[in-house]
Amino acid sequence: MKITIDQIPVEVKEGASVLDAASSLGIVIPTMCYLQGHTNHPSCMVCLVKDEEKGMFFPSCAMPVSEGMKITTSSADVLEARKEALELLLSDHVGDCEAPCRRSCPAFMDIPLMNRLIAAGDFEAALQVVREEIALPFVLGYICPAPCEKACYRSPLGGAVSICMLKRFTAIGEGGESGEVGKGILTGKKIAVIGTGPAGLSAAFYLQRYGHQCILFDKNDLPGGTLRYDIPDDHLPKEILDKEIEIIKRMGALFQMNTTVTKELFENSIIPGFDAIILATGKRDLQPLEDFGFETGNDSWIKDKRSFSTYRPGIYVCGNIIHDQRMAVRSAAQGKTAAMAIAAYFSGRDFNDGKFSFHSVITHLSDSERDEYLKESVPGSRIDPERGFLAGFTKEEAIREAQRCLHCDCRKPATCKLRIYSEIYHANRRRFAGSERKHLTKLVQHDTVIFEPEKCIKCGLCVEISRREEKTLGLTFIGRGFDVRIGVPFTETINQGLDKTAELCVDACPTGALASKKQEERYCYD
Repeated sequence: MKITIDQIPVEVKEGASVLDAASSLGIVIPTMCYLQGHTNHPSCMVCLVKDEEKGMFFPSCAMPVSEGMKITTSSADVLEARKEALELLLSDHVGDCEAPCRRSCPAFMDIPLMNRLIAAGDFEAALQVVREEIALPFVLGYICPAPCEKACYRSPLGGAVSICMLKRFTAIGEGGESGEVGKGILTGKKIAVIGTGPAGLSAAFYLQRYGHQCILFDKNDLPGGTLRYDIPDDHLPKEILDKEIEIIKRMGALFQMNTTVTKELFENSIIPGFDAIILATGKRDLQPLEDFGFETGNDSWIKDKRSFSTYRPGIYVCGNIIHDQRMAVRSAAQGKTAAMAIAAYFSGRDFNDGKFSFHSVITHLSDSERDEYLKESVPGSRIDPERGFLAGFTKEEAIREAQRCLHCDCRKPATCKLRIYSEIYHANRRRFAGSERKHLTKLVQHDTVIFEPEKCIKCGLCVEISRREEKTLGLTFIGRGFDVRIGVPFTETINQGLDKTAELCVDACPTGALASKKQEERYCYD
């Protein structure tokens, strides 16, 4: 049959779907309830396209081609229709894409994953998770004001999880040395980092991991900036700071102290001999650079506030030089962002931090919903270290405290199609939200799978997989109309319904409704 898709003629076999025809042209149409090789029950409507001659929208996954069709897949009204379909799905969706502790962390650290690994006794893996986002876990474990703990859902149930002390524990173990950190293969690139406070140290840490040689300049005798000179020892023992700095030195970074920043250093776009510069000084150290447009108290010289690049090619900024950050963790997070932006600059690609801007957010849990989250936790109040704050947790204390985490994060934060397409289409999660939402529940009895019904879009893929496997029970639709839900028939347990099809159903599920207990998703950063 001859049809036209986006003004491109194509011949396809009779019986093929419009989705298949578009795919043959390399045209990508989003799908959620569709899985190749399985019976199709269009329900999500995310794959909508338009028949131009009839002026009608229809799901491309279920519509067979007919002679002479003229299909549009990307017009403004088609894109708006898909966005509306997503917003309708979101109106019925209950769940946090990211745990509130992670959303509240300026460094966006994967706190629930760290907690799970500590609870399992895998301390080295927990440290690796922390170092993905935080270069100075030893230091910040002492001085971070813990905005993450203020957001913790566990707070009314014996106190928030002691996240900062657990973060510190990953760096020191049970009184041991900080873990070794790998460094990248040298690329031949050389970066000047002006300032050795939390922003400069963090930038150097990540740049060395990329394999870029860093030389850090500072006017003081010793590195550390505000961490060394503004914070008393009873809050941050200086030997702790020195251990963090020693790690960065072992990664290959060089420190040139007693060097004052002057305008002569910036007479060229780049300091002679360097491929890029990071300005990580305090505002009071910025004054010598005001002939070059770097004005104290004015950030108009920053070109891109997402990557911290300036209008001077190759020059980036982070930390208090932009604004008084008030939190070392925020300065450290900006240092990592600047390092990632420089790595992108060297490779000639656009900067992308790999993070989602779309977040499904619950905002408030009822007491009964906290009880649902307690199914993956343990009872008890927040643990105070017996040896005191400065000494921190023992191994046993850290494990017990980490077990208090409610695991309120989504297990599919990076591959949930509802989130991915909501990001792409700029969906408004509140557009069709009612005055009341569904009550959150979690089914955790299965050995390897977690089922959260309020994240289900009723696509039926797990039902289809159960039927194909000829299960005596399996999963099925229960109820009718808007109140239909997925469950196990005859009031049996989820263990019986997914005794042999669990992995297949988890892989097919387009949201975080069905997820693995064992496999953890991680973000992939460029």
